Amino acid sequence: MAAMPDVGLRSRPARALQLLLLLAGPGLSTSAASPAPPLVNVSLDEAPEVRWLPVLRNYDPDLLRAAVVQVVRDRVPDWVLELMDRTIAALERFLPRPYVDEIRGVCNFLNLSLADGLLVNLAYESSAFCTSIVAQDSAGRIYHGRNLDYPFGNILRKLTVDVHFLKNGQVAFSGTTFVGYVGLWTGQSPYKFTISGDERDKGWWWENVIAALFQGHSPISWLLRMTLNESENFEAAVFKLAKTPLIADVYFIVGGVSPQEGVVVTRNRRGPADIWPLDPLNGAWFRVETNYDHWKPAPKRDDRRTPAIKALNATGQANLSLEALFQVLSVAPVYNNYTIYTTVMSAASPDKYTTRIRNLSGK
Repeated sequence: MAAMPDVGLRSRPARALQLLLLLAGPGLSTSAASPAPPLVNVSLDEAPEVRWLPVLRNYDPDLLRAAVVQVVRDRVPDWVLELMDRTIAALERFLPRPYVDEIRGVCNFLNLSLADGLLVNLAYESSAFCTSIVAQDSAGRIYHGRNLDYPFGNILRKLTVDVHFLKNGQVAFSGTTFVGYVGLWTGQSPYKFTISGDERDKGWWWENVIAALFQGHSPISWLLRMTLNESENFEAAVFKLAKTPLIADVYFIVGGVSPQEGVVVTRNRRGPADIWPLDPLNGAWFRVETNYDHWKPAPKRDDRRTPAIKALNATGQANLSLEALFQVLSVAPVYNNYTIYTTVMSAASPDKYTTRIRNLSGK
């Protein structure tokens, strides 16, 4: 992945952002102290049950099994565990391919049940607290960045990977994920669009998810990956992300390759609740989405939105770049003890897709 050079202090807005970073505290590292995750290839030309095996063989199976046990034990209610054990055979026929077959292959390799493999993939989707930003610079270039915040950082930082998904030996799309998790919350279709997903929790999560699975609705991260694989452009990606029935509510943040191609799609399970596009001609050159509806105040107990907006305004549209966006995502509490990784990307320059693992000494 591309190296992240230091941001020079060439302007008053850049100095203002640097001051914000200093005020954030000494515990916050920038890109120089945050290593890139391993970059792996997954060939979509291989059968789904075996396409992840070359990746899995590079990891300690005990570590992978420990991650499954820890996440499932902590995040999945007992009644869901019991229900899944009883119904997995019936449920399997409602699950989208090839994702369930990929999970089966991972489970076979790790000697886990399909129910456990599915549950850990669903559990990741229940608690992904994140910050995503899509923005346009003064020359019309689109930039997209995200922090993914999650518990279990002591394990998940060791399992974070950037993935090139290959077709006929060529990169079809890329993303960042955890080994053993077949979906994507962050990804890029080169020269077309970028996507990130942020959780939108409206309560009764597991009850709604189980019911939606039996209706054939898609897990969020599977739809994100499917969109990267199938959609031909920004407009088609937004339509698919807005209209496809899901197992849970979510925010999709999408960036394109042309001016004004940036949007936050607020999703209900059955369709869009709101479409919030960039409007740079009227001064709205960025959109910030955390885990709360943008038309409502962010809760004081978890206001990452306001510091991100202040940092973007301190940067200025003329100074926007992937490097500057990384610095914005490094301002507390946008960057916090639970941040697993930061990714910055621009579909028009796919080789600059950059992920850094954060908080290596954190929780």
